[in-house]
Amino acid sequence: KLHSDLDKGVGTVKYTLSGDGAGTVFTIDETTGDIHAIRSLDREEKPFYTLRAQAVDVDTKKPLEPESEFIIKVQDINDNEPRFLDGPYIASVPEMSPVGAYVLQVKATDADDPTYGNSARVVYSILQGQPYFSIDPKTGVIRTALPNMDREVKEQYQVLIQAKDMGGQLGGLAGTTTVNITLTDVNDNPPRFPKSIFHLKVPESSHVGSAIGRIRAVDPDFGKNAEIEYNIVPGDGGNLFDITTDENTQEGVIKLKKPLDFETKKAYTFKVEASNLHLDHRFHSVGPFKDTATVKINVLDMDEPPVFNKPIYTMEVYEDTPVGTIIGAVTAQDLDAGSSSVRYFIDWKNDVDSYFTIDATEGTISTNELLDRESTAQYNFSIIASKVSNPLLTSKVNVIINVLDVNEFPPEISVPYETSVCENAKPGQVIQIITAADKDLSPAGQRFSFKLSPEASNKPNFTVQDYRNNTAGIETRRNGYSRRQQELYFLPIVIEDSSYPVQSSTNTLTIRVCRCDSDGTIQSCNVEAIFLPVGLSTGALIAILLCIVILLVIVVLYVALRRQKKKDTLMTSKEDIRDNVIHYDDEGGGEEDTQAFDIGALRNPKVIEDNKIRRDIKPDTLRFPRHRPPAEDNTDIRDFINQRLKENDADPSAPPYDSLATYAYEGNGSVAESLSSIDSLTTEADQDYDYLSDWGPRFKILADMFGEESYDPDKVT
Repeated sequence: KLHSDLDKGVGTVKYTLSGDGAGTVFTIDETTGDIHAIRSLDREEKPFYTLRAQAVDVDTKKPLEPESEFIIKVQDINDNEPRFLDGPYIASVPEMSPVGAYVLQVKATDADDPTYGNSARVVYSILQGQPYFSIDPKTGVIRTALPNMDREVKEQYQVLIQAKDMGGQLGGLAGTTTVNITLTDVNDNPPRFPKSIFHLKVPESSHVGSAIGRIRAVDPDFGKNAEIEYNIVPGDGGNLFDITTDENTQEGVIKLKKPLDFETKKAYTFKVEASNLHLDHRFHSVGPFKDTATVKINVLDMDEPPVFNKPIYTMEVYEDTPVGTIIGAVTAQDLDAGSSSVRYFIDWKNDVDSYFTIDATEGTISTNELLDRESTAQYNFSIIASKVSNPLLTSKVNVIINVLDVNEFPPEISVPYETSVCENAKPGQVIQIITAADKDLSPAGQRFSFKLSPEASNKPNFTVQDYRNNTAGIETRRNGYSRRQQELYFLPIVIEDSSYPVQSSTNTLTIRVCRCDSDGTIQSCNVEAIFLPVGLSTGALIAILLCIVILLVIVVLYVALRRQKKKDTLMTSKEDIRDNVIHYDDEGGGEEDTQAFDIGALRNPKVIEDNKIRRDIKPDTLRFPRHRPPAEDNTDIRDFINQRLKENDADPSAPPYDSLATYAYEGNGSVAESLSSIDSLTTEADQDYDYLSDWGPRFKILADMFGEESYDPDKVT
């Protein structure tokens, strides 16, 4: 309620309210100044409100007093129950834990004012889960209430927790939550076999390493606490078997370590021990964490292949043993109850196996071909044995045959030696160490002996010193050697072996005499070096050879140039009549003019190709000559001229026929026809030379000489 001292109660004062919540949460009576709440208040939503009030004159609307501020505080009541904000809870605790073992702490929150009354004072209690667990009323810590809770008996527990305000008094508000508690496993239980004896039946044909049976011990624990290790207790038959643990099923897998044989032993009995791998020392007092069971294995009889009495057979035979000689035998037996006969045969894989044969019934092995140790020293093949009653049941064994050596090859020098001796060698000087080799397989203790052949013993040049360790040394016996007298020495050496019969061979060692310096270092062993001056170096020899080669080249070039010059001279000689053929069937400068036509075309056909244009002048008048029969005695000339005419007819760039002139034959192609009588068959009287007068003034003299007038030699000038 608001009241101003200026308010006389006559209605002249008006009260106004402003601020937080004015008009929405609170309202004021303008006449009396009473403040009312117009809706419910929630302390948890807003704990206080700040308001401003003022008294105003009704008539003037002016404030009668300054504005005053006041706070309205909301008083708390217990209208909120405790709440578990993190619930429901999940917790775990090891089984067999003692009383009071910590499990979990829960916490409830109350929204009421903790500073006013007991509205926010919370107390915890268990509504469900007793007598296994307890809770602290103030802190909310949950602990175990019973000892030795066993996971194998009960693993899961659900506990209902209540939180109540007002200190747990009557009328207080309460909230609940659930806590799911799991007992974790500890190794508090040993493994136990469900039965004391396990019976297994195993075929005798089972392979080594195969699983022949499974046994299982039960452990109620969980996880690694339930892991079991199985072991065979030493005793009867335990060395034939082994046992391992299947990690997925925790079963003991019994495996075979050695082959079983029904005919040898039909049953085996041994004990198996099962124990935990991870022990808990807190439970040692309970007893040993292991258990034992007996395993009995009965071996089942199976139809088995024959068995050889040896895993491998090794035999020996001398080379060159006659074909058909027995060198050994193999034996296989059928160990089954109804013993069956056995047949033998060689497992053919390659041609090597054909050197031997085997008796199918007795199993004896004999040679089928002659053996040569130097070709093959050892044979390795397989023999197969099968049961007659069941040929599909077979077994195999390896046979190794070593071919023994017969001393048939003599020893020889192992490698070709290049032996040399210095010209200045002294007597007793070792110039070569030699060794020997024998193609035969040398037995232990065999040795080779070295000596000179009888014919070489009388010559005092070299000797052989046997060192008796399969080596020998070649020693000099002279004081110096001369290459000029003898460059090569051939030393025959006899080598013998110690086998029976003794084999020997004569080997020739070639010794070359070389020039050496004072220290014995070889300088030259060439034959040519003997005839060269002692002081001439290698560089000087090379220079001399180069000079000789240069002189030879100069001589060859000089001779070649001389021959070429002589050939050119012959070709240009004036005695060649073909170069003197003069062309005169033109208006040239007379008989001295030889430039009108290159007469070389008659001599060389290829020259025609270079003559592309004609260098003379055609006659003004063309007249076809009279054809006269050729002379019988001019066949060679006719053939030559005809060949040239054909070549020029086919070549459009060749000069015309009438440009060809020769002293021997003018040719039929000339306008003037032939001017000679080489191919004329008639006499001068029979010939008609009237056409000469048609050729112009240049041929007037000829026309007068050969015209119709009788020929008078006195009138010719």
